[in-house]
Formats: sequence, C-alpha cells, structure tokens
Amino acid sequence: MSPVLKNFLAVVAGLVLGSLVNMGIIMMSGSIIPPPNGADVSSSAGLKATMHLFEPKHFIFPFLAHALGTFTGAFVTAYFANTNKMRLALVIGFFFLAGGVGSVMMLPSPTWFSVLDLVVAYIPMAYLAGKLAYTKRKLS
Repeated sequence: MSPVLKNFLAVVAGLVLGSLVNMGIIMMSGSIIPPPNGADVSSSAGLKATMHLFEPKHFIFPFLAHALGTFTGAFVTAYFANTNKMRLALVIGFFFLAGGVGSVMMLPSPTWFSVLDLVVAYIPMAYLAGKLAYTKRKLS
C-alpha cells in the first residue's frame, strides 16, 4: 500500500475512533453523574438555557471525553501511519481542537472549564499519544 494512502487511512481511522470514544463517554456520563435537576440536556438550546445549573462535577466527563477522544484518535493515527507519525497525531489534535473551539463558542461554559479544556485536552493529549504510539511501534 502506498505510504500516502496508508497515512490518509490512519488519519480517517483516528478521526472516526476518536469521535466514537468522545461520543461514548458523553453518552454514558449522565448515568454516572446525572445532570442537575431542571437541566435540559436534550438540545443545544436547552443546555444554553440551563448551563447556570451545572456544578464543576458536571464538567468532568466532557473534559474526559475530549481528552480521551483526542488521545485515542491520535494514538491510532500515529500507530498505523507509515511516516510523519507525530505530525499526523498532532493533525488529529488540531481537528479535535477545532471542534472544541466550536463547542466553546456554541455552548456557554465557565471560563475555567473552557481554558482547561482548550489548553489541556487536545494538543497535549495528541502529543502524548503520538509519543506513546511511536514508542510502542518501535518495541513491536
């Protein structure tokens, strides 16, 4: 298989798997830490209107979803890429960061969460995943 095609498929696989991890964590979060009473989490408009009811504990799973989704996507991409493993892992980080910026712009959240999420959950996780995948691939 050509290196370019293999890299492209690695990026697509990373985006898909990272998104699935992200969405899976978000979907199960409500059963572990239920939303506050009166919060409408069924739509963006409902979230905007009831965001003031959320406590810090309600932001744990969104952060984990963003960080672990990015980490998974970047790891898969770096592990299976033919060349430029770290660069491609960071590409995944920037894709997910773009989604995070969009999310911050669409849904009001506390400033502390927006900063933590945008600074820690995307590029650092992609970098960490790229390093780990490169090390694992060299050992196998």
